[in-house]
Amino acid sequence: MRSKSQNFDEIDNKLLALLQQDADLSQRDLADRVGLSQNACWRRMSRLTEAGILKGRRAVVDGAALGLDLTVFIMIRTRHHDDSWARRFRARIEAQPEIIEFHRIGGEWDYMAKAVTQGMAGYDALYKRLIIGMDLERVTGVFSMEPIFEGRPLVAPG
Repeated sequence: MRSKSQNFDEIDNKLLALLQQDADLSQRDLADRVGLSQNACWRRMSRLTEAGILKGRRAVVDGAALGLDLTVFIMIRTRHHDDSWARRFRARIEAQPEIIEFHRIGGEWDYMAKAVTQGMAGYDALYKRLIIGMDLERVTGVFSMEPIFEGRPLVAPG
């Protein structure tokens, strides 16, 4: 099976890196920075979008400026692995706006969620909403003391 990134070149990687740093760059600025005409740049952007590699644009929000000053990685182990329970649990997770990432993982834990809350009281309220009626084996929070870096741009392999 061919990877979506097999037809990538340095210009595609530059476009992706620039957009991940500043999605508000104009088509003209992007084209100038990668050394293409605006039309050639637009065609590449269209190809990246059609391939599902570019999935939209987002603003980066400073959580601390909103009072969301605690980042917690929530590790979850469960005794349940059937589809019905997993759907119910996923719906519970998706209903929590503080959870900004959620992963099913391998190893000692089954799931990992990244949450951003208003301090410890915010995490405690989230924790209580998560566990009620879910019959989880173990839940623990790992608290970030300082982000070293976040949102590192993705680069195609090769």
